[in-house]
Amino acid sequence: MKGILILENGQKFYGTMLMNEPAVGEVVFNTGMTGYQETFTDPSYAGQIITMTYPLIGNYGLFHEIEQADRPYAAGFIVSELCEEPSNWQNEGTLSTFIMTHHIPCLYGVDTRAITRAIRSQGVMKGVIVPETMDEDSIRELFDTPLETQLVRQVTTREIKHMGNGKYHVAVMDYGAKNNILRDLVKNNCRLTVFPAETKAEEVLATNPDGIFLSNGPGDPKDVPYIVDEVKKMIGKKPIFGICLGLQMLGLALGGKSRKLTFGHRGANHPVKDVRTGRVYITSQNHGYVIDEESLPKDVIVTHRNLHDNTLEGFEYPQKQIMCVQYHPEASPGPTDNLYLFEQFIKMMEEN
Repeated sequence: MKGILILENGQKFYGTMLMNEPAVGEVVFNTGMTGYQETFTDPSYAGQIITMTYPLIGNYGLFHEIEQADRPYAAGFIVSELCEEPSNWQNEGTLSTFIMTHHIPCLYGVDTRAITRAIRSQGVMKGVIVPETMDEDSIRELFDTPLETQLVRQVTTREIKHMGNGKYHVAVMDYGAKNNILRDLVKNNCRLTVFPAETKAEEVLATNPDGIFLSNGPGDPKDVPYIVDEVKKMIGKKPIFGICLGLQMLGLALGGKSRKLTFGHRGANHPVKDVRTGRVYITSQNHGYVIDEESLPKDVIVTHRNLHDNTLEGFEYPQKQIMCVQYHPEASPGPTDNLYLFEQFIKMMEEN
């Protein structure tokens, strides 16, 4: 079935719909050449329509062990060429089967680079995927659908979970944690108690963890002030490590301010400089908001900076036993260059 992506500025991009299911969401792009399955199952993409800039998607098929959540939370997928004959010794099926199984609207056969140019020049914006035959009134009704702001509630765990049996007890605040992050914490001799996002600080601290981990997650950090309030209560009580949304939660809890990026950082090839050592790391990223470093307390130490746009990618607050980064060290684009951050967290807990 012929379909169209329509952006809120009126631009249209034509392709073929995998299923007759419309979609509405914020249209973003990801520059990764591989890792489409991890991208599609990353809870941080909840509510978004993901455009993959690399032209061939699905060429190595599926491998369910690498999925980052129980299902995709994205609003839709857009790809240029959807491969139906994958080749990989671990392949367990075609990407189209995965998409249809989870009923995620998908538009393929599209000029994804043209979509990317539109977003880069005008910023991320609302969009809809619709059949070419849909009438104008129905399209307008889709555009009038407000975008969900409480995305963390959709992706967080519903009950407390336990993982691992290591030496260090880590309380994980699950704002949409990727499976690989939890696995890497377990590999680093941690046993995890994974809490729903809205758990009160008193309940978390009552378990007497050695450290607290604030996970990645979707959406605007300013939309969840009730979570920020709980993070404030945990600061200074235990060592804290935050990744992605976790960094933003810490930034706001410390009195900082967040702002939206024009088109975000999404992909597996973003250079980040560790300003303490001068070393540059290739990182995997997925975020649309950053913390304004000028708004943070003066004794906060900036540790990492994005070399594309010089934005804040990491900071430490030694007096409060806080460390955090905006990118995903567990995604291993380096492939293992950034895993030292988990070791730093372990050391912080040891010293405490």
